[in-house]
Amino acid sequence: MSLLLTMKINLNQNKNLKLFKIISEAAERNNQSVYIVGGYVRDLLMNRKASTDIDFVTEQSGIELAQKVAQDIDPKLKVSVFKTYGTAMIKYKELELEFVGARKESYTENSRKPEVEGGSLEDDQKRRDFTINAMAISLNKNNFGELIDPFNGIEDLEKEILRTPLEPAQTYSDDPLRMMRAVRFASTLNFKIEENSLKAIQQEAERITIVSMERIMVEFNKIMLSEKPSIGLRLMEQTGLMKLIIPELIELKGVEEVEGQTHKDNFYHTLEVVDNISVNTDNLWLRWSALLHDIGKAPTKKFVEGTGWTFHGHEFLGSKMVKTLFQRLKLPLGSDMKYVQKMVKLSSRPIALITDDASDSALRRLLFDAGENLEDLFTLCKADITTKNSKKQEKFKRNFEYVAVKIKEVEEKDQVRNFQPPITGEEIMEMFNLKPGREIGILKEKVKEAILEGEIPNEKEEATKFVIAEAEKLGLTL
Repeated sequence: MSLLLTMKINLNQNKNLKLFKIISEAAERNNQSVYIVGGYVRDLLMNRKASTDIDFVTEQSGIELAQKVAQDIDPKLKVSVFKTYGTAMIKYKELELEFVGARKESYTENSRKPEVEGGSLEDDQKRRDFTINAMAISLNKNNFGELIDPFNGIEDLEKEILRTPLEPAQTYSDDPLRMMRAVRFASTLNFKIEENSLKAIQQEAERITIVSMERIMVEFNKIMLSEKPSIGLRLMEQTGLMKLIIPELIELKGVEEVEGQTHKDNFYHTLEVVDNISVNTDNLWLRWSALLHDIGKAPTKKFVEGTGWTFHGHEFLGSKMVKTLFQRLKLPLGSDMKYVQKMVKLSSRPIALITDDASDSALRRLLFDAGENLEDLFTLCKADITTKNSKKQEKFKRNFEYVAVKIKEVEEKDQVRNFQPPITGEEIMEMFNLKPGREIGILKEKVKEAILEGEIPNEKEEATKFVIAEAEKLGLTL
């Protein structure tokens, strides 16, 4: 009884109470039942930030109820109707309100698209993924605000457990995306997946292959944006989902020993780096850069007599692998992918400069190559420090700060970051009365290299003199 009373108090103090009353009255007039269901209920009970998506279930027509509600709120309000799914959506202020008729579902083996028929609230709650998402709040006049919790989701919330309402293997087989959702909720809520449920995911993992990659990545990116992504990433490895979705990461797993020499486990190191970077950034693609920064280590791993384990060129190969991965995972192939490629390719460069004798030329090149992403690159490199030796950690951090100061000095002096050579291709063509051709590209590249090497300052007058001298070598005259 106290739980129901608490629920009513929460609802009566809810900022959406006026809206809920409008929906309740519309349903009453139309002889319909109506309930709030899903994530909004869960988050309300957890005192989490209220979601702007609110789902409503009626045991009659969801589309009809949505149209009545829209009419009551504002006759001009648009209702988006999806007849195939029996759902309707209203965008009201900052909220997205979705109305659906309660339904039963049955699945065939090779599809996650169910056969649907009308059902009761109980039928609808049974088809939900987890008990914590199967709770409903009545908006009906006779029991307004009552929590309807047939699977004891409130207790699972208190115990921080993810459990399916029905038999877990069947739940995951019916809709394999629920396996990713289980991992996502474990990661975002820091809940434990109940033991039988975890075993069922391991058993049904292969079924994930019938789900579109776009939908898998929606869940995966929510894992990547959680406070501690390694919770979800470890679960994906443990259940076999990672091997099916990003096998390149699983290839990093394990430690080999030759002649008493070992290397670190690059899979678990990667998870640490992702957690480290997540403390300092919510940038999804910078977190992806952390996830993929060592992706090239598995194919480049080699034991060299007298040297030990090497991973030469892993950054370059890794950056090339990014495109293949993004294509397969249906991730954006534009600026986001290019950013991740750039971060992976440059991920070891700052570390190579942590010496007293790092030349200005090397610093200028890093500035030029990293450009506006230099700070992000440093954030990645600092996250890559996973040594447990506190003295080593402090030393690395001090060295990074030292390099940052040196880079700032070089940047102020030479203005290299994002620089455009002070003399353009058009100006070179005009000087020598040339048409576009190979010579223009050669001269522009020579100017860039001369500035980066510190042979000439980043100034127009000096660059012009330099171009004239270099042009003569190519047989060109003014």
